[in-house]
Amino acid sequence: MIDLEATESRYDRQELITWWDQPRLQASRVLVVGAGALGNELCKNLALLGIGHLEVIDLDIIERSNLARCVLFSDRDQGHPKAEVAAAAAGALNPDITTVGHVGNVLARGLGWVADFDVVLGGLDNREARLWVGQACRKLGIPWIDGAIEGLRGLARVFLPDEGACYECTLGETDRAILAHRRSCALLSAEEIASGKVPTNATTASIIAAVQVQEAVKILVGRPDLLALRNEALMFNGDTLETYKIGYTEDEFCLAHDRYGRLEPFDVVGSTTMRDLLKAAEPLLGGAEALDLEDDLVLTARCPSCDISTTIGRPLASLSPGSGSCARCGSALSMDARRSLDPLEETVNVPLASLGLPADEVITVRRGADRIHYRLRETR
Repeated sequence: MIDLEATESRYDRQELITWWDQPRLQASRVLVVGAGALGNELCKNLALLGIGHLEVIDLDIIERSNLARCVLFSDRDQGHPKAEVAAAAAGALNPDITTVGHVGNVLARGLGWVADFDVVLGGLDNREARLWVGQACRKLGIPWIDGAIEGLRGLARVFLPDEGACYECTLGETDRAILAHRRSCALLSAEEIASGKVPTNATTASIIAAVQVQEAVKILVGRPDLLALRNEALMFNGDTLETYKIGYTEDEFCLAHDRYGRLEPFDVVGSTTMRDLLKAAEPLLGGAEALDLEDDLVLTARCPSCDISTTIGRPLASLSPGSGSCARCGSALSMDARRSLDPLEETVNVPLASLGLPADEVITVRRGADRIHYRLRETR
């Protein structure tokens, strides 16, 4: 009997592709955002290919309707977090890789966390999360490969950080109006932000995710010249089996094209405040005009009907649905929310731990055009 393990590697057939680089894949770190039908296929493909480190984030639990569309879920997984089950199942497919599942909303994660990955792949179903991921990847110089499915139709597209359009560039007036409305009412009630269910199936998810991962491999092995979707999206119509590509035009005035460059690590203990960041930046900037945050910091909330103000001091993404309405009369609260703080504001002296900023968050100290981007790092 021939010992096959002694004669060929696990990845022998894919290594026959002339430009393939398995060691680079095994050294890669990939983030999958969303663990539904698309996310399952993304994780499955990445695991089989031997991506060395795979992380997946999703805030939902597995429902019965997921079982017909998600290859990594089984009946016994109902009621369990999608991200954890998907990560464990992907890891079981390939003992060579490391997988981690995160249960939570990507909007509530720190920007610095995304900086640890080589490529981000999206299996998302809402504009808010896409907007956050797109901006994070552009700022940090990380390629983002987005996918979407509805019925028998889907699309896959590659957003490169140094060229071409970003996700925000692709939004039309209707998209922006929906985003503005949902953001304004996001704290009012769970009903306000509930979205309708979209028809999907396993076959469309497998096709779109395969295209996403195929493009990701080209980037990870150092061959972006082979990309088929540079500043383009592949549109797939499963009704007719037609495929075509559409190009995206970069909006030169898009505000989402900021690029951060180096993130300076900054150790945070229980008493650390933003004042400490200002002190650290003083020798380098000679002073500061503002501290810029990655999410709106809600300082206070006021009920115009009851004329009562409440101190909040928390990031918008960390507030739960319903916290945007008055507990006494139910009226919508008026929020004092800031993304930029004056160095003289009292909030600058509040311990960061009390503000509820996510671990790995980035805070920028700015003076004119000069900026220092500090990546918070909790220490014990």
